[in-house]
Amino acid sequence: MRVIVVGAGVLGTMHAWQAVERGHEVVHLEREGEARGASVRNFGLVWVGGRAAGPELDVALRARELWERIGARVPALGFRPNGSLTLARTAAELAVAEAALKLPDAGARGYRLLDPDEVRALNPALRGSYLAGLHCARDAAVEPRTAQPALRAALEATGRYAFLPGREVRDLVGGRAVRDDHGQLHEGDLVLLCTGAWLGGLVRELAPDLPVRRVRLQMMQTDPLGETLTTSVADSDSFRYYPAYAGPELDALRAGQPQPPTAEQHRIQLLMVQRRDGGLTLGDTHEYDQPFGFDVVEDPYDHLADVAAGLLGRPLPRVRRRWSGVYAQCTDPALVVHRQQLADAAWLVTGPGGRGMTCAPAIAVDTADAAGL
Repeated sequence: MRVIVVGAGVLGTMHAWQAVERGHEVVHLEREGEARGASVRNFGLVWVGGRAAGPELDVALRARELWERIGARVPALGFRPNGSLTLARTAAELAVAEAALKLPDAGARGYRLLDPDEVRALNPALRGSYLAGLHCARDAAVEPRTAQPALRAALEATGRYAFLPGREVRDLVGGRAVRDDHGQLHEGDLVLLCTGAWLGGLVRELAPDLPVRRVRLQMMQTDPLGETLTTSVADSDSFRYYPAYAGPELDALRAGQPQPPTAEQHRIQLLMVQRRDGGLTLGDTHEYDQPFGFDVVEDPYDHLADVAAGLLGRPLPRVRRRWSGVYAQCTDPALVVHRQQLADAAWLVTGPGGRGMTCAPAIAVDTADAAGL
């Protein structure tokens, strides 16, 4: 078969990967010269620990295995099974972490609770103040800024893949072809639209009642830390944003320990990942009301830097990059992705939200199975 994939973010690239893996030919179109959306403006986290029990956790665990296999074949992905630590600083936060150990699927997530000495033995860079750390051994990381080019290079080596950047798709023609803004028709046996947060234009035409919203975030990256951060790190405000931790302990945390005003206003959690060059990627915020601001604001960055410094026990290195990004999220939080058949041989796949980097390989497998690849 000849498969036309539209969108070169991680979701589109993984759909192209899956099609080539199954022996098909792929033409891959991207409206920018290179992916510039949420797929490169993220932490590179393969984040299993906080996923909701059931389909979401199943997809995340399958994707985690796929990332490891693909990473072994494409070293430039920078895949590393580094795990994560979510650090509890108060008794109420510790209660949420302790409750997580009692989940029926705690073993599948790789949960264990570490005291401060055990945390520092696992991650010596965490010399700050905390009561305990919830370790999730199944979490991992890749390099988001280089993942898509690395995957494409491996795909091009097969001889069955062509990447066409700078092509905005304007029309779906006959259900099996697309026409781009150069006037060129790309015909195939299957069309997969993986357009990320681009929900206007052709996508609105084809799916006017799309149950997907857009979310904006702010992040930053520092100069090299000067030592190894052996795990990804989260503060316990992340408990508030991941469904696995729902329960009476989290209700008590919300009721008795409100977030600081800046964190509450910008819906902040600290996530911190070390990049290959030693720098730290930190975030993030959540903005839901449109129109989004066009600028980044400093208060969230100050809050994140203070929290990170408190956990590290040292000031952050100089911040060298700040950015914002927008991703697409299903309005029904129980749905991992919105997958819609537009015609006999055309599908739209969007809306994984903050799960896109984590779940993309397994989402692509499920699309390929549904579409008969």
